[in-house]
Amino acid sequence: MSRLSLLSAPFMLGFDSFEERIDQMAKSADGYPPYNIERLPDTPEAQIYQITIAVAGFARDEIEITFERDQIKVSGCHKQSENREFLHRGIATRQFKRNFLLADGMNVTGATLKDGMLMIDVERPRMVKPSRKIEIRTGDAPSGDSK
Repeated sequence: MSRLSLLSAPFMLGFDSFEERIDQMAKSADGYPPYNIERLPDTPEAQIYQITIAVAGFARDEIEITFERDQIKVSGCHKQSENREFLHRGIATRQFKRNFLLADGMNVTGATLKDGMLMIDVERPRMVKPSRKIEIRTGDAPSGDSK
């Protein structure tokens, strides 16, 4: 049975891969670790965003951030110490993977780990998309001609 979605409407061309990425993100929706996404004051050059992820207990070398195909992938894995004996263990130390899908043209500009919070800086450069008039060919002109 085929599935219909808003992105498969006949006037929405070229959004197939976008819909696949949304489906992938929905499947990986886990509540750990918690995060915030904040819009910071814009600059004349860009819109600025910050993703903050609560990673208390993770060291810098236990967290990896990659940016590929308009997606930020954040993962964390604790290095276990053999010589520790816990009487109670209430602090989560499980590994995690968190993905964030970005719109075309957005860039990751940096990341900071401070006080158990991982802050990833993202910006969208301001682009002026000019409009242009499309010339209409007559039925007599070959398809390679622009007149």
